Amino acid sequence: MARGTLYTISAPSGAGKTSLVNALLADGDNALCVSISHTTRTMRPGEQNGVNYHFVSREQFQSMRNAGDFLESAEVFGNLYGTSRIWVQEQLDQGMDVILEIDWQGAEQVRKLIKPVKSIFILPPSLPTLQERLTGRGQDDEATISGRMQLAKNEISHYGEADYLVINDQFDSALDDLRAIIRAARLEREQQLRNNGALLQDLLA
Repeated sequence: MARGTLYTISAPSGAGKTSLVNALLADGDNALCVSISHTTRTMRPGEQNGVNYHFVSREQFQSMRNAGDFLESAEVFGNLYGTSRIWVQEQLDQGMDVILEIDWQGAEQVRKLIKPVKSIFILPPSLPTLQERLTGRGQDDEATISGRMQLAKNEISHYGEADYLVINDQFDSALDDLRAIIRAARLEREQQLRNNGALLQDLLA
């Protein structure tokens, strides 16, 4: 069975990362899935445990991290986030392509542990647009939004570590860009050798 490809998708808060990933999954690609992170942050209205995140206490999270359960982990705005190492490896071994929605720190950790990894960075078309999107959520006060904007500038400074850059100006165009990245990765020589090795041998017989 061919091994799946691991993708990290990073972006500053408000760039539309989660909306793009959800739309990508809505295509019904049975060979593509997204990892559900563990987090210590409070559940937001409309979120479901085990669907958006695995919501755990700080004590539970630290216990899991000490046991080596996380492929990567990071602290953002005082909340802890982590990706299940065992779950990701199981999906890849079954031939599934796996998306990790993580910040640049997490993506850096993953690149050191698993190869190959396709790293994607989603950028907003401008900082004013990013601030408008954060304000339009209606979830955070002005101080929190200001903090997120400062963090966004730091996050954006790490775009050079990614393999692909997607600018989310027009949502549908950005979504098509993500689809194109995944399709191209599946057509790479090494992936085709794993998927169609028998065919290639027959063609040379």
